[in-house]
Amino acid sequence: MSLGLGHGRKLDPAEGTVGIAPAELPPLPDDLLTNPGAARLDPRAWFPDPARPLEIEIGPGKGAFLLEHGARCPEINLLGVEWAGEVYAYAADRVRRRCAADGSLAAVRVLRADATEFLRWRVPDAVVRTIHLYFSDPWPKTKHHKNRVVQHAFLREAWRVLEPAGELRVVTDHDQLWAWDRAHFDAWTRPLADTPSAPAERADLPDPPFEEIAFERPVWAVEGELLGTNYERKFRKDAGPHATTLRKLA
Repeated sequence: MSLGLGHGRKLDPAEGTVGIAPAELPPLPDDLLTNPGAARLDPRAWFPDPARPLEIEIGPGKGAFLLEHGARCPEINLLGVEWAGEVYAYAADRVRRRCAADGSLAAVRVLRADATEFLRWRVPDAVVRTIHLYFSDPWPKTKHHKNRVVQHAFLREAWRVLEPAGELRVVTDHDQLWAWDRAHFDAWTRPLADTPSAPAERADLPDPPFEEIAFERPVWAVEGELLGTNYERKFRKDAGPHATTLRKLA
């Protein structure tokens, strides 16, 4: 069922220029399970200047952060990874139209994929400077908690793909999701000696794999905002959303 995001206008994700085209992301190989690295490719090659630092936004939604961050930080390559097909098309279409208007988003692209699976199977080690995870789906029902982005397996993959001192930046306005995230972050930012139930996923990583630092809001966010997006302004609570940053320790 259509969400009606185009309001009667056909959405054009401009695959091959903005949207990642099928030819740019070949199918997973048959020997994937026995050779996990076989499907990996460098996403920086999808951009006009692969030498620029790569940042990834997981679940960009309608693309507000992609547009603002991409325009304000033209020195980076910015990839949004969105699973919902119509939402992906809408975000990519917005980038296309902005780029056509002023050329400001030539280094912003959008991929339709499951972001956690994309990190796991496709992204090589230490190629991402920053992962942005903002207002992700809280999946409030207990039976759906397994669908939440922040899991121990996800944090291991985030650590792997981040470059040294790379950052995972997280914002949520959902209190129960924040409690879930907080418990996972504690298990990845404390020494093993202080983590009785440390996850097996961090066993062979530095101790601890991450350090937690304060979240720095973008320069365009005004006082009282963390991101300055329309979503935050519309739905934020009086107390404001929760936020933190995990920095990779090598």
